[in-house]
Amino acid sequence: MKTKILLVDDEKDIVEFLQYNLSNEGFKVITAFNGQEALDKLSQKPDLIILDVMMPKMDGYEACGRIRAIDEFKNTPVIFLTAKSSELDEVHGLNIGADDFIQKPISPKKLIARVKSNLRKIESAQAETVGESEIVIGPLVINRDKYEVTIKGKLVFFPKKEFEILYYLASNPGKVFDREKILSDVWGDDVYVVARTIDVHVRKIREKLDKFADIIETIKGVGYRFKNLE
Repeated sequence: MKTKILLVDDEKDIVEFLQYNLSNEGFKVITAFNGQEALDKLSQKPDLIILDVMMPKMDGYEACGRIRAIDEFKNTPVIFLTAKSSELDEVHGLNIGADDFIQKPISPKKLIARVKSNLRKIESAQAETVGESEIVIGPLVINRDKYEVTIKGKLVFFPKKEFEILYYLASNPGKVFDREKILSDVWGDDVYVVARTIDVHVRKIREKLDKFADIIETIKGVGYRFKNLE
């Protein structure tokens, strides 16, 4: 069965061009021209979603947020393909749940390489057979299968990348990770985001942890460590 890609952009010529190249690589391409239409096409169960940001009716950021709110698509790779180029745009896109952020214009070969990279990461995650799916540390319960975090019994929402960083650090209590290592292990080597992205995500994670924010320690000049409470 062909891997299905939902391609969303309001520029018809871009959609046709990328659809042609992705189809030639063996993908089944579902197309949409705005965020609302993209949500309607989720019924076709895409394996990966490519989203433009600036679109009529509903922009890519809002569409991504709504997609991530649907349990079935919490882990579906979402790639932003956009003319926006500032670091703040990139950080915002990643914060709301995107897996990758690619600036236009982009060559079809490069886009296809990034698509395949994101699909490989999902396949690898699905193939993992790591024992426990739940980490319990003091008042925190982090459930990897459900992408859920509870603090003192209260469910607290974490966007996908914030959750993955929290789970990654909590899985290795007491170990110091530099920013480059976190970027490599959480985003992958083929995804180009800046080290400052980690700082932004950790700040937002701490805000949600509230009184327990200091369970993630900053190691000055190096990176971060999850406290070992044992």
